[in-house]
Amino acid sequence: MVHAKTIQPNVLFISIDDLNDWLGCYEGHPQARTPNIDLLSKQGVLFSNAHCQAPICNPSRVSMFLGKLPSTTGMYFLGPNFRTVDPTRNDRTLFQTFREHGYYVSTRGKIFHGKADQASFDHIEKVTGWRRSPEKLSYTLKDTHPLWDWGQVDVPDEQQRDYQTAAWAAEELPKLAECEKPFFLAVGFSLPHVPIYTSKRWFDLYPLETLQLPETISVDREDLPEISKKLTLNPTAPRHDWMVESGEWKHAVQAYLAANSFVDELVGMLLESLENSSAAEDTIIVLWSDHGFHLGEKLRWAKRSLWEETTRVPLIFAGPGIVADQNCSRSVGLIDVFPTLLDLAHLPKRTDLEGQSLKPLLENPKTKWNRPALCTFGPNNHSLRDNRYRYSRYADGSEELYDHQNDANEWNNLIADQATNGKYRQIADRMKQWLPNNNAEPVLGSAGSDSPLYGEGTISLGEAMKRGAAKQKSE
Repeated sequence: MVHAKTIQPNVLFISIDDLNDWLGCYEGHPQARTPNIDLLSKQGVLFSNAHCQAPICNPSRVSMFLGKLPSTTGMYFLGPNFRTVDPTRNDRTLFQTFREHGYYVSTRGKIFHGKADQASFDHIEKVTGWRRSPEKLSYTLKDTHPLWDWGQVDVPDEQQRDYQTAAWAAEELPKLAECEKPFFLAVGFSLPHVPIYTSKRWFDLYPLETLQLPETISVDREDLPEISKKLTLNPTAPRHDWMVESGEWKHAVQAYLAANSFVDELVGMLLESLENSSAAEDTIIVLWSDHGFHLGEKLRWAKRSLWEETTRVPLIFAGPGIVADQNCSRSVGLIDVFPTLLDLAHLPKRTDLEGQSLKPLLENPKTKWNRPALCTFGPNNHSLRDNRYRYSRYADGSEELYDHQNDANEWNNLIADQATNGKYRQIADRMKQWLPNNNAEPVLGSAGSDSPLYGEGTISLGEAMKRGAAKQKSE
């Protein structure tokens, strides 16, 4: 008789919040030091052209866990919770699906945006540990968002939230390996999301005097359509000119790299624990981030854009049935993770999922794959990324087109003039055939932007924060 775990492998699911390509194996920053994630990439397939389906936390994670595009569900912004609105309240998540097929599903840390979904897990471990203090270190301008800050702290690593999450998971893995049921363990790290705080050990890896900053050009935004400029105005993030003038640009870059190295150490704790357990040969590992992060590129900070720095995410698969030490450059999305895991675990396919299984690419990364990855920010604002080009089309019909073979920084919008004819017009027309036919209205109570572009039914981020604070106070 074949053991059940051979038929249904375990899953170790590692989420890292706001992580861009500043990892050694992704070569996004030449000084990044992330040896554990680099080692994981050698054990499986690194997707070098993977993209989120929404450039902010909540809709990206909802899309991934429900297997549906934001343009299908109407979940475009930071709220509301998907369980509180009709289009999605009864949807079965990735985790529920595994539970329904006999898996023990456990979690700790940031997996969903906000509280973990009760229906998705057999066990939800409460988070503990230090995350931030009332006093800011660096970004102390009046009326700035309470989370936006960065710097070195004297709090020992062992007392910090992400460390305690990793320590719990590392202790849990050997126990889960001995259970009769296959397990699905979802571990979510908060860093490098703001506030970007880590200890001296990690800052010392990146001395300021030799630190390299991202490449920028002063005219980068001059060929952008107005709607693109307005859409990417982030009222909660620092302005790039302030970061430069205040001298904080290098400090923030240093903090981000330090946080990535800290989280890499925590990933190493998980990998070592799994390697020393009886489940080492029977466990699929998935490491991913919900979206990328700008640190001055395109003269802006944070996420909330349809450009490469925000849409592109780390995505690594390793484990049984997956080839080792391979880089796959095919354009894929986080929405493809759900059907992929069902496929790898030999579970029934779900016909309601909008992604595609990546299993063919995990067996042969050079397999033909013609589908571009789609990212959406608000209704009717979409960006498509294939193996060479990025094409974006906004709600007013404005367009952007970038050739990544010759312009990896997306400095030259090849279709700034909508009347452009010839080769670039043909490329844009070819790519826009992949735009979604359905563009759902934002679900009632959508929150997450102060921009008027999003239409009725949404509330501003500031208003959402006020309502949340009032609700907490009343509770």
